[in-house]
Amino acid sequence: MSKMISASRSQPARNGSALRESNAVKALLIGTALTFLALFLFLPLVIVFMEALQRGLTTYLEAITEPDALSAMRLTLLVAAIVVPINVIVGIAGSWTIARFDFRGKNLLVSLIDLPFSVSPVIAGLIYVLLFGAQGYFGPWLREHGIEIIFALPGIVLATMFVTFPFVARELIPHMETLGSTDEEAALTLGASPWQTFFKITLPNVKWSLLYGVLLCNARAMGEFGAVAVVSGKIRGVTTTLPLQVEILYNEYMGTAAFAVASLLAFLALITLAAKTILEWHYAKEIAAMRHNS
Repeated sequence: MSKMISASRSQPARNGSALRESNAVKALLIGTALTFLALFLFLPLVIVFMEALQRGLTTYLEAITEPDALSAMRLTLLVAAIVVPINVIVGIAGSWTIARFDFRGKNLLVSLIDLPFSVSPVIAGLIYVLLFGAQGYFGPWLREHGIEIIFALPGIVLATMFVTFPFVARELIPHMETLGSTDEEAALTLGASPWQTFFKITLPNVKWSLLYGVLLCNARAMGEFGAVAVVSGKIRGVTTTLPLQVEILYNEYMGTAAFAVASLLAFLALITLAAKTILEWHYAKEIAAMRHNS
């Protein structure tokens, strides 16, 4: 009996020790994560803005309002405005097909969606040059018909679309597979049309996954460098996006101007992050319920 009592008395001590150890491990993990974020994310971001503003606000404003910088900004936003909606449509169609149907070649389709993750953006750009360049497979025909793809907006859009293609589909496919098709089947049984079922059942159920995919796709589209550098020709003020403009200025030893333009990219990224955070705060309960049901 005394052994049982002593054992029961020692049990809380062991539990307390375990709890203290788990708290220590938790603190270590949190500290490691915060240190990593501070050194590799927050600190570089602060340095970008510090370098951009080191010569004063007037110099900074002159750098970002310079004609080539404004042209790069317009082109970056235009490419994102074209690429993101196309990837949303194709991503929804592809994820719907993969999650709802079994067919021959399904695994191949999934592999093709993941292909841009494994192919270097530079190689992707070279592929488009090989296809649509002046000496490419379709180059002579395009030249005869006055169509410009390489060193023009269409080539930049194609290269960016290839690089950003998987983001929307990869966010939607696991969520659609988890939800299943029960709600859609019930709606169809009650007389809803396929389009009504899609817009009133399917799309609301996956809207947060879709939103995350759109945010990731948009951020990558605005920040893409490798593929765009190959197909654009880096024609200053014509085919240079913001990342290319940063490289041009830095190579010309215009460090302050380069960091000023880089701060625009950082600012666009912060806007994207803020939009995501605000939406999460505003719809926190709904997102929690969706994740719980998933």
